[in-house]
Amino acid sequence: MKIIPVKRGHVLDIYSAETAVSLALPYVDTGISAGFPSPADDFSYLSIDLNRELIKNKEATFFARVKGDSMKEAGLNDGDLLVIDRSLEPQDGKIAVCFIDGEFTVKRIKKEPHAVWLMPANENYKPIKVTEENQLIIWGIVTAVIKFV
Repeated sequence: MKIIPVKRGHVLDIYSAETAVSLALPYVDTGISAGFPSPADDFSYLSIDLNRELIKNKEATFFARVKGDSMKEAGLNDGDLLVIDRSLEPQDGKIAVCFIDGEFTVKRIKKEPHAVWLMPANENYKPIKVTEENQLIIWGIVTAVIKFV
């Protein structure tokens, strides 16, 4: 999977995806034992195309690298790569890339009858209440996270 820089920021670096090429990688269909190895499954490899698995709408899919730790309790850590689909509708409880008052952030959407909140997943950060004074664009919904260990 090749990613092409689109915008660099202090919270997120945003990339577009190069999907013209298939990316077939070895894939173990039977799972990998976290206990004792199974001799019967020595080399039963298939292939998997990460573009096909991760990108449902190629025109609306982008990637962003997480900077910071405001979403660490949701499993989004500094350096993780987010898969973002801009064609999905924002929904309560979804993790979204938001553009608020000229800055990108990634937060969980919380809708209430008379308010929208952008919720961090780290007690060291305060929720952001969206008011009429704010300019908010829900830029896209996070559909997957790629971890680097």
